[in-house]
Amino acid sequence: MISVDNVAVEFSGETLFSDVSFVINEQDKIALMGKNGAGKSTLMKIIAGIQNPTKGNIRFPKDAVIAYLPQHLLTEDNCTVLEEASKAFGHIFDMRDEIEEINKALETRTDYESNEYMKLIQKVSDLGEKYYALEDINYEAEVEKALAGLGFKRHDFHRPTSEFSGGWRMRIELVKILLQKPDLILLDEPTNHVDIESVLWLEDFLLNKAKAVVVISHDRAFIDNITNRTVEITMGKIYDYKANYSHYLQLREERRSHQIKAYQEQQKFIADNQAFIDRFKGTYSKTNQVSSRERMLEKLQIIEIDEVDNSSLRLRFPPAPRSGDYPVTAIDLSKNYDDHIVFKNANLSIARGEKVSFVGRNGEGKSTMIKAIMGQIDFEGSCTLGHNAKVGYFAQNQASLLDPDLTVFQTVDEVAKGDIRNQIKNVLGRFMFSGDAIDKKVSVLSGGEKTRLAMVKLLLEPVNVLILDEPTNHLDLKSKDVLKDALLEFDGTLILVSHDRDFLQGLSKKVFEFKEKRVIEHFETIDAFLIRNRIESIKEMDLSK
Repeated sequence: MISVDNVAVEFSGETLFSDVSFVINEQDKIALMGKNGAGKSTLMKIIAGIQNPTKGNIRFPKDAVIAYLPQHLLTEDNCTVLEEASKAFGHIFDMRDEIEEINKALETRTDYESNEYMKLIQKVSDLGEKYYALEDINYEAEVEKALAGLGFKRHDFHRPTSEFSGGWRMRIELVKILLQKPDLILLDEPTNHVDIESVLWLEDFLLNKAKAVVVISHDRAFIDNITNRTVEITMGKIYDYKANYSHYLQLREERRSHQIKAYQEQQKFIADNQAFIDRFKGTYSKTNQVSSRERMLEKLQIIEIDEVDNSSLRLRFPPAPRSGDYPVTAIDLSKNYDDHIVFKNANLSIARGEKVSFVGRNGEGKSTMIKAIMGQIDFEGSCTLGHNAKVGYFAQNQASLLDPDLTVFQTVDEVAKGDIRNQIKNVLGRFMFSGDAIDKKVSVLSGGEKTRLAMVKLLLEPVNVLILDEPTNHLDLKSKDVLKDALLEFDGTLILVSHDRDFLQGLSKKVFEFKEKRVIEHFETIDAFLIRNRIESIKEMDLSK
């Protein structure tokens, strides 16, 4: 059992949260929720022991193991996969090395009667007792087994981590966590930049193999599937619900309705008593009653209503000009980099107005196919855009391609043409950039703000083919819902690459799966595809044991 006791955090005199207390029990699966800036990541770092609170403390058993997966992975690029994963046993290796160092020192010393010599004897004895009490484990074999179980091939073990995508790096970190057998796993946005198969594996691991878990995530399906409890940070306080995220939303709305009703009743009570005080103040016969009511109002604790984030992205794509019957066609399309084949003899045809999803593991060729469609790379075979196809493209790293030295206004003004230049402030306002925010430098914007700004640029001219590669990274749940609604209303052709199942659901009727150097066309919804994919993934996991 891990206890968070009266924790408070203050920055420059401002209170982020205070008097936060709750208990994390074995097998709890907790979603840590709250709007951006509420202090979720800060609280998680405090529980992980990375950051100290202004007040309060975290209490846990002496031998408890807490593993933390940060939002931004910290793997070193100068390590191989095997070396990075072996850090799970770093404390054991350090213990072994320290024993060897002390033994070497004892061999050369002759001051057998000194206090320093006796301290070294005691220290090596204590360390040896701990070290030799450990199970006799072949640590390298354990690391290799875990890596293989998560999909790494033997030839991957000695490749540098820098060669792997964010999803595969997350798997390396998860191997380290798995081998530590922690009592508590802390995950901060674990599904960002991760393919669907990785998310499905992570869900299965957390549900069936992990003990206690605390997770911060904007992936609604992920947190609904794995959590049985929701802890919300709002207005500097916490609320604890024995429910998953979707149920928590209902309970929160009910709580807020009760708060509003209680607040209104209290305000009426205050107004009635204040009217009595104003009417009879100075009346001798009512002096005691007036004084009593004044003291009562002074001591009254005013009911607070939970804050609601009313800022909302307003998004609508311009009407799509009419294109030909098949805006995108590929015939026997192949792509390789030297000896590495990405995909071979791929065929696809996407009809006007069709909405399709590209899915598959990271590195299987989804973004490569998009680059081929956009004419950004060389390839074998045929890939053509149809008659009057006007393409709007949102790259996976679109937000990072913005010029950091420009302001928000300058970024849009640079690409705006015609009459729209007179409406830039109105357009930015629809994307939650108003007032002084339009004069902010791009370099100081958050990930979500950069993504919204990149989306503004995409909407400046009408298109009939939208290609979106991971558009929801860094977007909060509300912004993702708004984008999804806009895409459902978009009357052009949509090609969507995303690992976010909740976002994909209902958006496409056809799935192109990128797998084992092939592109496989499935005439089914993403829901049907994922049901099959989950079964296949679990079967593969069973076979790898």
